[in-house]
Amino acid sequence: MSSSAASFERSLWSATAAEPPLGAEASRLAAAVDVAVVGGGITGCSAALAAARAGASVALFEARQIGWGASGRNGGQVIPGLKYDPSELRGLFGEASGAALAEAAGGAADLVFELIARHAIQCTPQRGGWLQAAPSPTALARVQARAREWIALGAPVELLDADGVARLVGTRAYVGGWIDRRAGVVNPLAYVRGLARAAREHGAAIYQDTPVSGIRRGSDGWQVTTAAGSVTAKSLVVGTDGYTDGLVPGLAQTVLAVQSALIATEPLPAELQQTIMPGGVCCSETRRLAFYFRQSADGRLVFGGRGAVGDAEQPLFADALIAAMQRTFPQTRGAAITHRWSGQVALTLDGIPHLHEPQPGLLIGLGYNGRGVAMASLMGRWLAGMALRGERPPLPSTPISPIAWHGLRRPAIALGVGWAWLRDRMGLAA
Repeated sequence: MSSSAASFERSLWSATAAEPPLGAEASRLAAAVDVAVVGGGITGCSAALAAARAGASVALFEARQIGWGASGRNGGQVIPGLKYDPSELRGLFGEASGAALAEAAGGAADLVFELIARHAIQCTPQRGGWLQAAPSPTALARVQARAREWIALGAPVELLDADGVARLVGTRAYVGGWIDRRAGVVNPLAYVRGLARAAREHGAAIYQDTPVSGIRRGSDGWQVTTAAGSVTAKSLVVGTDGYTDGLVPGLAQTVLAVQSALIATEPLPAELQQTIMPGGVCCSETRRLAFYFRQSADGRLVFGGRGAVGDAEQPLFADALIAAMQRTFPQTRGAAITHRWSGQVALTLDGIPHLHEPQPGLLIGLGYNGRGVAMASLMGRWLAGMALRGERPPLPSTPISPIAWHGLRRPAIALGVGWAWLRDRMGLAA
């Protein structure tokens, strides 16, 4: 049984990233900085870049390599919005605050592609849209109601029948859906490396292979301790998402870290590249145990879904992905699988990213629920704005509240999976 952690080197993104790994930081630790960042994923690198561009002194610490965690292992889908519809956000947060949050989240994909263009990030971006495909009439009614909300807000969104989905995706497995043209795809590892490179170019110091062993608030700010020494920061940003540990007490217990497992085929024949997910479109199902898929820049079908809980990869999940891919796209049955990998993503019970400020100057963002490329980029910018200017983003800060049954998460998630399968068989939308 192989390790999820070790699969980083086996991923398609590691094999094809045009942005090279960052070299070691040449400078020694500064005694003090304006902003210290823990975590070299999209959240941390986005925060470091935004702070450095604003003229702040920044030190970022990553325990492994930039993009080693979920940021470099995901499906590379750049999806705007949250799991909730705009009307649901208004109901949860109030009319004005909910509308502001929906607008900000809806523009998160714009932010990603703006950063790519501004900093010339070599991550093979394509902006063909994100399609949400429904396998049943009940699911179709639910997601098309969501699409109509975005249409009413002026978003470039279209409703699709079964023929429309088949034309864009290349399968007859769905009864319809909708497409959001704001979305697109990237090589996510290359994207986060590009953010880190740009942050360094603007003066941020980035220390890889440098785990943070402790944090402590003192009279002059936050002391961040590593094996290489300590630094004092006016503000401390933590962006560790699915790899959150015990650095901040109770934080790891606020989310459920589960594997997202992916496979990639060999480059498809030209005729299949033209019919299966062409033009940079990406797709997710409406099922609670949804599969998601896209074509890579070099013409492979990348197919993902839920993996195991914990670090050990279980072959049955990869086998299930292959079976689901071949069921959805029968024309791929002869294609060899060349890459298999996984990584941990952080899920929140309420389905909304969490923003915490447990003490003055300690700022935390995590829990993107499968929308991490776009939302982590936005969260990083929010955190930098809070650290430097005291700006309050439209997502309210909440206390760190550990999940009461977190210690029982493995059997609980297994039970939830069974319930999700039952709902899907009943045709209920997620």
